[in-house]
Amino acid sequence: MDRLFTLSRPIKRLISVLIDSLFIVFAYWLAIFLRFENHDGIFSSGYWLVLSIIVPVTILANINLGLYRAVIRFLGSMAIVAVTVSVFISASALAIGSMFIDVQMPRSIPIIYSAFLIILIGGSRLVMRSWASNLNNRKKSNVIIYGAGSSGIQLVNALNQSVEYSPVAFIDDDKGLQKLSINGVKVYHKKHIEQLINKHNVQRILLAVPSASKNQRAKILNELEAHKLEVLAIPGMTDLVSGKAKIDDFVEVSIDDLLGRDPVPPNSDLMHADIKNKVVMVTGAGGSIGSELCRQIVLQEPQAIVLFELTEFALYAIHKELEYFIAEQGFAVELYPMLGSVVKQNRLEKVMRAFKVQTVYHAAAYKHVPIVEHNVIEGVRNNIFGTLRCAQAAINSNVETFVLISTDKAVRPTNVMGTTKRMAELCLQALAEKKGHNTRFCMVRFGNVLGSSGSVVPLFKSQIAKGGPITLTHKDITRYFMTIPEAAQLVIQAGAMGMGGDVFVLDMGKPVKIYDLASKLIHLSGLHLIHEGNPNGDIAIVETGLRPGEKLYEELLIGDDVELTGNERIMTASEVFLPWDELNLMLTDLHEACVRFDQQSIRDILLNAPTGFAPSDDICDLVYLQGQGQDSRV
Repeated sequence: MDRLFTLSRPIKRLISVLIDSLFIVFAYWLAIFLRFENHDGIFSSGYWLVLSIIVPVTILANINLGLYRAVIRFLGSMAIVAVTVSVFISASALAIGSMFIDVQMPRSIPIIYSAFLIILIGGSRLVMRSWASNLNNRKKSNVIIYGAGSSGIQLVNALNQSVEYSPVAFIDDDKGLQKLSINGVKVYHKKHIEQLINKHNVQRILLAVPSASKNQRAKILNELEAHKLEVLAIPGMTDLVSGKAKIDDFVEVSIDDLLGRDPVPPNSDLMHADIKNKVVMVTGAGGSIGSELCRQIVLQEPQAIVLFELTEFALYAIHKELEYFIAEQGFAVELYPMLGSVVKQNRLEKVMRAFKVQTVYHAAAYKHVPIVEHNVIEGVRNNIFGTLRCAQAAINSNVETFVLISTDKAVRPTNVMGTTKRMAELCLQALAEKKGHNTRFCMVRFGNVLGSSGSVVPLFKSQIAKGGPITLTHKDITRYFMTIPEAAQLVIQAGAMGMGGDVFVLDMGKPVKIYDLASKLIHLSGLHLIHEGNPNGDIAIVETGLRPGEKLYEELLIGDDVELTGNERIMTASEVFLPWDELNLMLTDLHEACVRFDQQSIRDILLNAPTGFAPSDDICDLVYLQGQGQDSRV
């Protein structure tokens, strides 16, 4: 049978014609033998002449009705209709032919003949379709579909035509659907999953609940994790409805599904406040946070966006993406791609004044903890003085609103990166209190965002794809997580709430243990974690030790003085800060220490600043350490 299905299309059609001709002959003589008790004379020339008429008429009818063009394994209801019409034409030809040839042909014979012929021609095709389907299913991997709603039903129909997956069962929590059979696939309660896995050798579960909330999806995924099968999901409802994705365009389960946080719909008034019909500038526009800010800003239809970025390729990428999106949506938004460094105040002022910038979102920063530990001076220059120069340029250019994107690592920092970000906050707090300008400053502090540069999630997925191991600095390390779009929306809304010098803190939900996150990724990829109880698993998690400046736990608040705002995900904190005159003296000393490459002085100044800096390591700057080594060899 395998060889039969691999024959060329013309050969298959010829075989079908020959078999159908045999069916016609068999049905014709069987009808006559059953109808006549006396078989004398039934083989006379008249009966053969009638047969010679109905065979070509039936075959021609089949050809015109497309029965020989149809693909057997995809035969549907239209093929049954075509067979019925063909049999009716054949029976009519039998009745009319026998009348003209004057052959003794009882009126019941065409009816008996029709019954046999529809069984033979139609039935043979259904049998072949079933046979072809079974052969095809042997090459497919069995899957369980979680969700027997409309999306699940569409998915079964799509999979039945595919060459990759064969659905063997539905899982659904709706008791009204359980024990029903939908398109030949039975619906079960989730307690039967393990039994179905063993019975059908299932390797994957397909999640068909695109309209479920994040919280519901997280609950489902936590239950499925125990079965250690690969879990794939159909695209979200928005992509399905818009036509951006098809029902069988499977995607990996996203980490934000595992977190189970349902995003709060943004307040449109706050989203518009600092953007609508205004000129907006984003520093670090090509970074993970900066680029998402740009995407969210475009949706609010500003007059123009100034994309300020140090890296040429990152600037090119975000500019082209936004340019295409603006043209596609028909927005009247100007884009200005500007190369430059935030430490060069004259460049910043020139750009802000040239385009009459009204709102600045300052996302440019060095944020990778170990890298900044190894490059202290550049971290200080970019994160502290880059923010200061940008803020001073905004004041001199009469910018209305300046929003700093800060980090949870600025709270009781144990590393240089977190300390520089807290110092950046102190700069804005001091400038906000300073008289003689109309620029409104505020800061938005939040934790890790999923998918950002340096995020653990892409790293873990890459390590899983390579067969492991997954590397983790410490088994007990925990972090706050949020999706990039949600973080960007909340930054924009918080910026609109600020009165001047505000420190906003985003509600990141519950902190996540990174080890648990890695374990879930392994299990939902259909793999097993190697541990003491399972030494023959697939992937191990290896602890590499905390990196320079790395903390086990992150915090969002320095003190307990926090107030709620109109948005349940945004809080405002009252933090200690220095007046500008005092802070300026400290910044002057810090600048001079950077010019002298005096690492020890930089460390002392940061320790004396009101940042709560409590370093977990000695100075780790690589140039400084290299110099120390050379001094010891002298």
